[in-house]
Amino acid sequence: MKRSILGLGALVVAASLMLAGCSAGSPASTDSATSTGGTLTLGATVDATSWDTADAEFGNRLQYMQPVYDSLLHIDSELEITPWLASAFSYNDDNTRLTLTLRDDVSFTDGEAFDADAVKANLEHFATGTGQNSITLASVSSIEVTNPTEVVLVLSAPDPALLRNLALVSGMMASPAELTTGSLKTTPVGSGPYVLDTAATVTGSQYTYTRNADYWNADAFPYDSIVIKPLSDLTARLNALKAGEIDAASADAKSMAEAQASGLTVGKMLGDWQGLFIVDRAGAKVPALADERVRQALNYAIDGDAILKSIRLGEGESTTQIFNPSSQAYDASLDDAYPYDPEKAKELLAEAGYADGFDLVLPDLAGFSDVTTITVQSLKDIGIRVTTEPVSADQTISRLISGEFPVFVFSWGSSNSWQDTIKLLTPTAPWNMMKNRDPELDSLIAAAQTATGSDADTAFQKLSAFVVDQAWFAPWYVQNNIYLSSAKTTVTMQPQNVVPYIWNYAPAS
Repeated sequence: MKRSILGLGALVVAASLMLAGCSAGSPASTDSATSTGGTLTLGATVDATSWDTADAEFGNRLQYMQPVYDSLLHIDSELEITPWLASAFSYNDDNTRLTLTLRDDVSFTDGEAFDADAVKANLEHFATGTGQNSITLASVSSIEVTNPTEVVLVLSAPDPALLRNLALVSGMMASPAELTTGSLKTTPVGSGPYVLDTAATVTGSQYTYTRNADYWNADAFPYDSIVIKPLSDLTARLNALKAGEIDAASADAKSMAEAQASGLTVGKMLGDWQGLFIVDRAGAKVPALADERVRQALNYAIDGDAILKSIRLGEGESTTQIFNPSSQAYDASLDDAYPYDPEKAKELLAEAGYADGFDLVLPDLAGFSDVTTITVQSLKDIGIRVTTEPVSADQTISRLISGEFPVFVFSWGSSNSWQDTIKLLTPTAPWNMMKNRDPELDSLIAAAQTATGSDADTAFQKLSAFVVDQAWFAPWYVQNNIYLSSAKTTVTMQPQNVVPYIWNYAPAS
């Protein structure tokens, strides 16, 4: 059955479609607000760890960074990328030189000037840092400062995700005077709409941001202050919402009924896909996995629709793809590829020479035990001998990235098509931990990287079709991100991120 995309538009990455001369303005998500002022208080699922821009993360922790740091470009709830600190931007004909024209009326909160030298210093700081997202600037081979209000990013190859990343973590600008001091980890100094009020902040409990009085675009941010409270426990977040102690927070499908009964607004947006990562595609640890028929059998063996219905209460859409439904790589017709069919799975195992099954060790990851239990039984039902090994939450990422486990159940916050490609599929991708490659896949990746416009959509969809056909993964569904808010708060959900961006909030009309 073909699944809907919930009306999300495809992300256009060709800079040629952008109007280089358009000016920055208020985010579209605040257009409906008629009141300003007051305090926005958010409940966060994780605590802040660092305000150093080199450590900036996508996902939940973006909310801690966005009040204090402006980015070079801006991204809205329709995934449109527009000018911000860079007042204009344009690529050359082969998309290997990106020219950024900079605003000349911006200063950092310590008085340092925002100019081309500051941009160069920030981009180099990010690219050479140890943060998990430094890879997002890997295509930038050099940065040319042509005058105080213009920089040129010279690329080693086209990067279809660069504009998006410059609108988020890669493009965050901190005071150049603080980049090498180490102080940014605890004391952010940016040019953003707010400053961190250290006197009203209690580490691990509450982070308070107050208006930057000299901010260049204050109308785009309606609140006088923002407070973020880390509340890792869902029950605690729900109780805080009902008591009016916070205005918005993440939740899950099981809390929706209680939230609605309490007068809270429930927002939904397709987010992470969940399923099997099949990373030993060359059979280095489990020889059977080198045969695509075995990997395809794993796709047929598990009833993802049943898991979505029983565990996620139907909040999501079935899929066989690793690419987000809002991305240009998504092709709804591919979601018919692997209907639940354990007999088909057994036939494929027999054809591949594994009629008697094989041995497989799965990690039992914190937060995934429910679906891991179902997965283990489903694989046993087709003859695969499965054992599990408990993995604690603090060891999850390090043990998965090491390649210790050839197959594991996990969720992936898919986003931009090219970003997912360089994180999951290329031979150097950090989540292609066993460095698998295929000549046909290499060719498809190269074609997607250099294509533009509608040709890029086609190229990325061919790439997705290859990954589905060769069963490099076994996705089951894309689950809905569930986000709750109070009646006094208007929230616009954000495609390709688990929580809304700071500019997606406004006082209710």
